[in-house]
Amino acid sequence: MVTDATGFGQPSEFADDVLEVVDQIPEGMVMTYGDIAEVLGRGGARGVGSVMARYGSDVPWWRVLRSGGYFPQGLEDEALAHYRSEGTPLVRGQVDGRRVDLSVARWKDARRPSA
Repeated sequence: MVTDATGFGQPSEFADDVLEVVDQIPEGMVMTYGDIAEVLGRGGARGVGSVMARYGSDVPWWRVLRSGGYFPQGLEDEALAHYRSEGTPLVRGQVDGRRVDLSVARWKDARRPSA
């Protein structure tokens, strides 16, 4: 297996598809890991999360959230700056005081990448 600068192999077709869906998400909108898996019809939320952890730095990663709308773990401050600049709707949360309002910001128009 050929590895890239991060030490990970080249992205699989599934990883490429995940990243393509993430690239579709408009500013101020979000999808959950599970939403992306549902659009793709495979992989599950954990599979999408694994792809984002390995390859997500070149796409708008802050637009992909856990199912409760909570900010990406360990990147809360950076994500909050993106949400504020994009006008992403936020609500008070229990853990860190903020989360994205999925009832308003959840994007449902993603399309499955064509082969």
